[in-house]
Amino acid sequence: MHYQNIPPKSTDQTVPQMVAGVDPFMIQTLQSLLHSNVVIQTTEGLVRGIVADVKADHVVIDVKNCPFFVRIQQIVWVKPSVYREEE
Repeated sequence: MHYQNIPPKSTDQTVPQMVAGVDPFMIQTLQSLLHSNVVIQTTEGLVRGIVADVKADHVVIDVKNCPFFVRIQQIVWVKPSVYREEE
């Protein structure tokens, strides 16, 4: 992610705009795993749970009925899992 100074059309001042990369292949993979148990390796560690929702910039993982919001840019790999949370 980086910032660009894009001049507004009406004045000569620049306005910072956030630009974030989108990984369509990771989004498609996560969407195919919607409502499935997964293991996700992030840059900070493992997250195990159920894929509850997928957005353009993050995925929501349900871990023991607690939502974890994981930025897609922080995902190293993802795999389906047979791991089941015990309630």
